[in-house]
Amino acid sequence: MAALGLLAQHPASGYDLLKKFEVSMANVWPGTQSQLYSELNKLADDGLIEVTAIGARGRKEYAITRPGRDELRRWVMDFHDDPPQRSSALLRVFLLSAVPSEEAGKYMIAVAEHAERDLARYEALRDAVPWNQSDDDDFYGRAALEFGLRQAAMTADWARWVADGIRARQK
Repeated sequence: MAALGLLAQHPASGYDLLKKFEVSMANVWPGTQSQLYSELNKLADDGLIEVTAIGARGRKEYAITRPGRDELRRWVMDFHDDPPQRSSALLRVFLLSAVPSEEAGKYMIAVAEHAERDLARYEALRDAVPWNQSDDDDFYGRAALEFGLRQAAMTADWARWVADGIRARQK
C-alpha cells in the first residue's frame, strides 16, 4: 500500500519511488528495491496502477488508476484488517527476568540510547524539511513524523525508567 499511496500523491518511476522511500517513507515503512519493483508489478497486474510513460532505457512512469484510488481509500479507512501488533522489543522486556539484573539494566539503557538516536534523526529530518502546512502531503507527512518524534522520546524516557527500577531492585 505504501507504493500505491505515494503514487496517489504523484506519478513516478520505480526509481523515483525508491528515492522517496529513502527520504521519507523509510521512517515508517522501510522497503528494498526488489520489494518495491515486485509490488509495482503486482499493483499493475491488479489494475491498481498503470504505466503512463516509458522513457530512456525502459524507465517506466506509473500512475494510480481509479480502482487503485478506491482500494487505497478502502485500506486507509479500514484498520480492522490490520494484523495484531507484535513487538519483539516488548517481548524481550517481558522476558528480562531470564537474564541477570545487571544485563537487563544494560539492555534497557541500550534501548534508551537507541531511541535517543532515533529522536535525534527525526529532529534533524523535521528541521531539514521546509514543511508547507497548507500542502496535504506535507501536513500528513509531518503528522507521521510527529508520531515518530513523540514515540522515540517516550521510549527513551520509559526505558530509562525501567533501568532505574532495575537498579533500585538490586539494592
